[in-house]
Amino acid sequence: MKKSENTGISFFEKYLTVWVILCMITGVLIGRFLPKIPAFLGHFEYANVSIPIAILIWLMIYPMMLKVDFQSIKNVGKNPKYTAVLKKCTIWSNSSDFSVSFITLPQPEAKIEL
Repeated sequence: MKKSENTGISFFEKYLTVWVILCMITGVLIGRFLPKIPAFLGHFEYANVSIPIAILIWLMIYPMMLKVDFQSIKNVGKNPKYTAVLKKCTIWSNSSDFSVSFITLPQPEAKIEL
């Protein structure tokens, strides 16, 4: 049986922080010195969503989605322990969404009539 070699992380992964910072600096410089590019890309919007950004986010997330073992997700419901954890996460997520919206959204003034 052939042993799989554990070579560690690649050059790209090792310096991922550097690449992200370089991309951010490049984006700021493009916006500063070539303002027609962001203005042009700003025209591609639907329902206040930037289509170029949506495409780039999809391209970023898609490889991670390919690594998901969908069969194991399907079998989560068969194990009561995981089902309980999933229910707790769902309840926490919904309650935290409600709490954040309650705190951040403007509240109507209460009118007290005597």
